Amino acid sequence: MSKRKICVVTGTRAEYGLLYWLMKGIQSDSDLELQIIVTGMHLSPEFGLTYKHIEEDGFVINEKVEMLLSSDTAIGITKALGLGTIGFADSLNRLKPDILVLLGDRFEILAAAQAAMIGRIPIAHIHGGEVTYGAYDDSIRHSITKMSYIHFVTTEVHRKRVIRLGEHPSRVYNVGAPGIENILKLPLLSKKQLEQSLGINLERPVFLITHHPTTLGSSPIEGTEELLEALNHFSEATMIFTKANADDHGRTINYLISKYVSKDPNRRKLFDSLGQVKYLSLLKYADVIIGNSSSGLIEAPYLKTPTVNIGDRQRGRVRPHSVFDCRPEPNEIVNAIKKALHYQFKEEHRYRIFGNGDTSIKILEVLKNIEISSVAKEFYDGEIV
Repeated sequence: MSKRKICVVTGTRAEYGLLYWLMKGIQSDSDLELQIIVTGMHLSPEFGLTYKHIEEDGFVINEKVEMLLSSDTAIGITKALGLGTIGFADSLNRLKPDILVLLGDRFEILAAAQAAMIGRIPIAHIHGGEVTYGAYDDSIRHSITKMSYIHFVTTEVHRKRVIRLGEHPSRVYNVGAPGIENILKLPLLSKKQLEQSLGINLERPVFLITHHPTTLGSSPIEGTEELLEALNHFSEATMIFTKANADDHGRTINYLISKYVSKDPNRRKLFDSLGQVKYLSLLKYADVIIGNSSSGLIEAPYLKTPTVNIGDRQRGRVRPHSVFDCRPEPNEIVNAIKKALHYQFKEEHRYRIFGNGDTSIKILEVLKNIEISSVAKEFYDGEIV
């Protein structure tokens, strides 16, 4: 009996970190064959050529789909989406997977979904049903949901939302968030090891800052200058920045942060990519995570690190009580940071809302055993159970 071929696509360092344990599970399963396609920022020198980290972890990359352009304008992203669709069409035709696994809501993943849908390859989508009103990722996520056959969601709220989109309940699985698995399984660094690795003393308070473009706001860089102005009120803080992603005007944000960091290199650092172990270790020792990254809403609470979430990029996403939302205005950001620095974690059930860290095991069981005779599906109008 031939092995079921499971193809996993990853386009960013964050996606790969979330997919790592699932990929390891597929790789070690005698009934499955793992295929890997890398694309997007993984293949860009500007973002650290992070595909090499995947190979260093013992994985074989089957295909590389080049699609990033040097432009980060809306036109450039749209053209990249077209290039990606062409590249994925060729790669999927060569690999002929039985199931394509996609995570999230980025434009690179939309390109893969389009190619798979037309190629009649069943898609298993992770992190569907979520809402982020401040980014076009929201529309991309729901579009991928409608192209997908299998759905792995992170909460019961998201499961019901996917069903309301017309997906049959029998194919929607609440498995928790894969990022929680990293926290429980990865050997995180000690503070001393982390300081040596980053080349900076983590003198308190420690701020971890990740700020991405708000692609549906009045400006994609909305809140960036305001954030940097607010940070000036905390001159004693150690500030570790990670680069914005490759959405439109991500490079502009990175340029502004780079200028800011250069003014105090002893207390401020900017990294292309920290990798999962360093990032989660830093998230553990940070006094607060600041910006608009989903990691502040999902992973940070499990490490008992409060979050300052700026602007609308994550508006609508389920969040625990340790997240302090604020508008992209300097005074509001300053006040939110002060509140976060004094937050005390108490009842675990109030912030541990994304599962128990066994996500990859649950997904693997479905990928192995689900019967798929056709990708054809009807719109489900029945009761949400």
